[in-house]
This record gives sequence, structure tokens and C-alpha cells, in this order.
Amino acid sequence: MKKTNLVLPILLGLIAITILTQSGKPASTTSKSTSIGIVIYSNDVETVWNALRFANYSKKQGDTVSFFLLGKGVELENLVKSDKNIKEQTDSFLDTGGTILGCGTCLKSRNNNEPQVCKFSSLKDLYEIVRKNKIVMTF
Repeated sequence: MKKTNLVLPILLGLIAITILTQSGKPASTTSKSTSIGIVIYSNDVETVWNALRFANYSKKQGDTVSFFLLGKGVELENLVKSDKNIKEQTDSFLDTGGTILGCGTCLKSRNNNEPQVCKFSSLKDLYEIVRKNKIVMTF
């Protein structure tokens, strides 16, 4: 009975110390860069625009960003031609060294055999984006 009375306060003390130590750590002033994969599966102007804005912001923070267009997402080609804001964000991404991959099957099904904004790719490329990036987002 006495051993139980002694063990419980010790365990509670250790838990309290662990919690205080973890919460008492100062936040890091320098953030580490990370790798982000973005899959766009939409042709909604606002959705695509926000994905591109997020990608450009992330790159400015020092992160690496990979894009893959899937399904309706390959229609980015048309959105760039018809929407000034999307063209601006896409150009900014590409001008800073970004690459946009597009599902070859999806492009072919839309009779786009010579995409200007993205590069023909495959599910293998999508798989690699998912595997190599710490964070993968879909839009």
C-alpha cells in the first residue's frame, strides 16, 4: 500500500515536468524549409487561384513546391488564357523555377497534346510527388 502511495506522486511529478518542459520551450525564430506537393483537381477559378497563391507564398518562405494537375486540373491551360490573375500567379510560379506536371491521360482526353503551362506526366510522377514531399495538399 505504501509503495502505491509513493509511485503515484512520482509519476504525476514526471508528467508535470515533461509538460512544463515541452510547453516552456521558446518558439524557434528561424523556420526550416519544407517540401510541399500540391495536386490540383479542380478547374474552379477561385480554387486554382488560391492554390497558386499558396504555392508562391510557400516558395517565398523558402519551401520547395511541386505541382501536379489531375482531372479537371489540367484545364489550367485554358484558365491561364482567360483569367489575368491566374496567369499572373502561374507565371510567377514558373518564373521562380517551379515546374507544373500534368496528367498525360487527362490532357489527351481533352485533346491537349501540346500543353504550354505544364509538362506531360504520368501517375508515376504523381506517386513521386506524394512520396517525396512532407506535405501534400489537394485543391
